[in-house]
Formats: sequence, C-alpha cells, structure tokens
Amino acid sequence: MSCLRRYGGSLPRALRSSTPWRAASVPSLGKYVPRRQFHAASALWGIKSQVLKDVGEGIMEVQIIQWYVEEGAHIEEWKPLCQYQSDKAVDDITSRYEGVVKKLHFQADDTVPTGQALCDIEVDDKQYPDEHPPPEPAPQPAATPPPSEPVPTQPTATSAPTPPVNPAPVSPPKSRVAMLATPAVRGMLKTLNVNIQDVNGTGKDGRVLKEDVQRFVANRDSAAAAPVSSPAPTTAPQTETTVDLSPFQAQMFKTMTRSLNIPHFLYADELNISNITALRKRLANNPKDPQKITFLSFVVKAVSLALNDHPLLNAKLDTSSNADKPQLIMRPRHNIGVAMDTPTGLIVPNVKDVANRSIADIAAEITRLAALGQQGKLTPADLSGGTITVSNIGNIGGTYVGPVVIPNEMAILGIGKSRTMPVFNDEGQVVPAELVNFSWSADHRVVDGATMARMATKIKEMMEAPEGMLLNMR
Repeated sequence: MSCLRRYGGSLPRALRSSTPWRAASVPSLGKYVPRRQFHAASALWGIKSQVLKDVGEGIMEVQIIQWYVEEGAHIEEWKPLCQYQSDKAVDDITSRYEGVVKKLHFQADDTVPTGQALCDIEVDDKQYPDEHPPPEPAPQPAATPPPSEPVPTQPTATSAPTPPVNPAPVSPPKSRVAMLATPAVRGMLKTLNVNIQDVNGTGKDGRVLKEDVQRFVANRDSAAAAPVSSPAPTTAPQTETTVDLSPFQAQMFKTMTRSLNIPHFLYADELNISNITALRKRLANNPKDPQKITFLSFVVKAVSLALNDHPLLNAKLDTSSNADKPQLIMRPRHNIGVAMDTPTGLIVPNVKDVANRSIADIAAEITRLAALGQQGKLTPADLSGGTITVSNIGNIGGTYVGPVVIPNEMAILGIGKSRTMPVFNDEGQVVPAELVNFSWSADHRVVDGATMARMATKIKEMMEAPEGMLLNMR
C-alpha cells in the first residue's frame, strides 16, 4: 500500500483509532474510513431584510425623512426604524425583527419603491423559525501538506510598517429631532446649498421651518457681502434651478391630471349665516358649558343631512370594469373630507360616518385632524375613504372659488370668505348681515344641474335656519 509505505509502514498517529473500520472509496486511505461521521453545525445567526410593504391607497413609493438607527446598532422588534413621508402622510416604519442593523440600503431624502429592502438585520434564527433563507456556502479550508513535507517559505522584503489610516471623524447631528424637516424645506436647503445641521430649528421638537432657512441664508449672505460704493448693473444671465416635486405635490399632480377627465358642472349661491354666528356666540358664552363650535362643523353636518335626500352625490363612478357601461357604487356612510392647509401642503383628511355624529363631535374631530396635520402625523386611515369634500378657502382669503372634483367623488364644496353686507330684512329695512358664498363643482357625467341645485338649496335652508337641522338629527 503506497500510503503505508509513505509513512514508514504504519498509519500516522492522527489517523490511528480504536474505532472499527469499514470499506469506502477513498483513494488516499485505500478502502478504509472510520464509521464516525462529522457534519457542520447549522448557523445560529442569519440576515433578514426589512422590506417596504404596501402602505395602501395606491402609494407605490415613499421618501425617507430620517433614520432612527445606524449600521451596527441593536434594534428591538416593533421599535421605529425610520420616518417616511408618502404623498398622503408622514409615519414611522417599525422593525419586524430584533437584532443588529448590518446595512442601510437608503439614506435620508431617498425615494424607496414598495417591495424594496430598506435595511438588513442580523437576527437569531431560532426566534424566527418560519423564515428560512437559503444557506450561504461555507468557505472551503485551505489544503495543508503532510507533516513530512515542509512548507517552503518565501523571503519577504523588509519595509517600514504602514501606519493605520484613521478615517475622517464624522460629526454626529446636533440631535435626532433637529434633522426633521418637510420635503419642501429640504428642497429649499438643497437649492440654497445649506446644511440642515447648521440651521437652528424653531419648530416643534427643533423642526427646521422655511423661516429658519430664510433667516440663516439672510445672515450668511449679509456677512459675506462686501460694502461697495456703487453697485454695477449685472449683465449675467438669470440662473434657473431645477427642483423636484415634493411627495405631496407629486400626488396632487397625478390627482389633478386625472380630474381633467371629469367634465365639471359649477353652481354657486350666497348664504346669510348671521343666525349661525349668533348661535355659535351663545354656545361659547354659556357659563355652565362653554363650547367652541366652528362654522365648518355646521357645514359638514348640513352636507351629511342633505346627502340623505341626495345619495347620488355620495356615490362613486366605476369605469374600470367596463368603460362602455359604467356603474354607480352607492356608499351609505358619509366620510366628508375637510381640506386643510399644513406646512407640507394642502391635505384632505375626512371625518368618518358624519351621519352618526353630533355637531360637537364633528368639531372635536376636525380639531384633532387639524392638530395632526400641523404636526405631519396624519395616518393613511385619516386620509383614505372620503366620499365628498368641503374646502373652506375663506380661512385664507377669497370670496369666490371654483373647486375641482377629485376622482372617486361626485362633488366638492368650496366656501369663500364671509363678509358683512347690508341686506333687506322681511320688513323692508336695511340691516347688516354676514354673507358667504358656497361654490359647488359636480361630475357632470352623472350629476345634472337640477340635482346639484336642490342639494345646494337644502344646505342653504339649514345654514340660514340652523334650528331646522335639529329636526333631522338622530
């Protein structure tokens, strides 16, 4: 046997064993191998990818605002990983796993499509037995020569030891909340070449506002400007800057583009809301139970009461099943959207099931939604499922408005600014009155002028004589 002759007629000590031998086809050892078998132990740790799931409402991508973790940090299950902004809301993404963050696939301000991995987390496989990724091939150990054959060594040239290269220190942000800013503000920062960490935010929790950026740029430019005796007229061409649309603007672009397919029917009327104003003052001045009920709360309730008589305006037109034979989807619940002006743009959350809410309850819900909108914390549930919209543009200004019907709704109401005007009362005397314009837009593919006029007249009657609303409330 060549193997035995090579080792002097006997097996090496490393291969001697009292274990019985059995035949096998191993050329280097003849036909004998030990019965005892060895196998590699399964890995206790694995890598899991946190994937961006579908956030609903047809949203196909989101924008990362900030990460709450960094590579190498430990994360617990269901703890926030990052904050994102979609075209409808700002929310947090929580971790599905507990472990160590190994890699962040996206940075702040990056846009992430649904279905993409946000980050990789090293986890204990025993905690997640239902997920079994394919094992990675184990590295093959390098072959070692027999003991009797010495390993030749190559002479190495002597050289001075290379000092270790220290990476440039990276200064951490001032604070986590100081990095918060809306996409519009971040676009301004990029345009004006300003580092967000250099700006002192004056918003909630240190959030950087547009005014903070403008103040910083003004101070920077005034300090850099050198005094000149007489400024020379500039002849340089105007510089144009390209800025991407924010997620809210991008969604508005898509929604308004689709609304071009809807032929709009416009209808406007003037209402005398003096009685509503007097009623609100009495409620607010009640010493036993003062209540601050907004004018918009009465409008939302009046719209719901009128929808009971005109359910067509709460329906949805379905053309996806058969474009040649569209259908109406009647919706029994009145989820009335309320347009709000927020730091991130115009958003439209909706008050759910208005038909079963009191005016005081509606006022409290509008207040809650407005507070969340100012903080950028409205959820997709607050923004989805609307059936008809009310836009009170009069809070900002403007007497008349031509609102645009959005897809999946039949009508929208635009409210102008109220103003005190002289009118004739029933006795023919000129008295002051608080007037406001209601402007309606409806989908003229289904809604005719007479239906829209009857709906608007019904609401006008209830707004001018609010005691009539009590007769129809449940």
